[in-house]
Amino acid sequence: MPELPEVERATRLLNEFGAGKMIVKVDTIEDTIVYAGVTHTDFAEVLTGRKLIQTHRYGKLFYMKLDGDGKQPVMHFGMTGMLHVKGQLPIHYREAPSNVTNPEWPPRWMKFILHLADPESGQTTEIAFRDARRLGRIRLCVSPLSEPPISELGFDPILSMPSLTEFSNIVGKRKGITVKALLLDQSFSAGIGNWIADEVLYHARIHPEQRCNTLSEDHLQILHEKIQYVCQTAISVNADDSRFPGHWLFKHRWAKGKKSKDSVLQLVSTRIFRAFRTPSNVLMEPSGEPATIKWITVGGRTSAYVLELQKLPSLPVLKGRDDEGENHEETQPEVPEVRSPPSMKRKRLVQEPTPTRRSSRRSVRRLSASAGGQIE
Repeated sequence: MPELPEVERATRLLNEFGAGKMIVKVDTIEDTIVYAGVTHTDFAEVLTGRKLIQTHRYGKLFYMKLDGDGKQPVMHFGMTGMLHVKGQLPIHYREAPSNVTNPEWPPRWMKFILHLADPESGQTTEIAFRDARRLGRIRLCVSPLSEPPISELGFDPILSMPSLTEFSNIVGKRKGITVKALLLDQSFSAGIGNWIADEVLYHARIHPEQRCNTLSEDHLQILHEKIQYVCQTAISVNADDSRFPGHWLFKHRWAKGKKSKDSVLQLVSTRIFRAFRTPSNVLMEPSGEPATIKWITVGGRTSAYVLELQKLPSLPVLKGRDDEGENHEETQPEVPEVRSPPSMKRKRLVQEPTPTRRSSRRSVRRLSASAGGQIE
């Protein structure tokens, strides 16, 4: 799924090719799933004849600021959504198909095409919104930032990152969940998806299954720092993953299930460097012993982590607050296995005979009664 850096790239693309131009025409395709709360024809009617002032992003959503008093388009890419400028190669998420050297137009799976014209030169540009899996959404809002879905989102790591104190307070209210699930919750932080969450936790040396109520002040500080580091680094290279740092987990996380050999990480002191021609899910420790990138399911998503660097600690959990508001910790007690004493087991066997014994006694009584005898 396109995450914050990829949506930032799409926003920049719209500003580069569309800002300041008039929308002279909008081609649309009917899709009652992708168009949310608006028909494709109404969408085209609202946009046509207006100037695209600028495009903005918040989290994984982006919206166009158009002139006039009409509604503004708000869009979400879903899993496979993308923008495509006519005459340019389409911008794909992670990997592009092999046959994109001469892309067709109108492009396949397009939901709308903006026909834009420069008011001074008259030069025209066409920009398409594509969505193969139909998990994206196209809406119209009067005030995008103060209406759902954007108004329901948490902080944006680039636009509205809270201070460390505010961040710690927000995390402190989510004690019962794992830190990975917290990062994926868009009401906590808008724009962080699966790969960013794993990358952040990798650099913070925090296990994805660690509970929020076990995070120390040092954990919170490094988590706060690495959220900003990963997001800012990714957008600084315009979400071009070929330019991501070589020591990032992103470079190696996609090898799950592949048998071919690929680049791996090598641990040297506290830094990570690239090594080659060893299995792509293996790390090499300074001792030369192999370490492994592991995959687990956390928060409903597959999570990659480095076994030797991201340990799941056995830390005390918060018991609660007393009347004065102080936190108290308690260690989870070891629950012993409950067993009955042997003497009690023998007593129960005598007092409560098994069904087999009961059946045998009843049979003996019936036989004795029929014979007119007595049980001895």
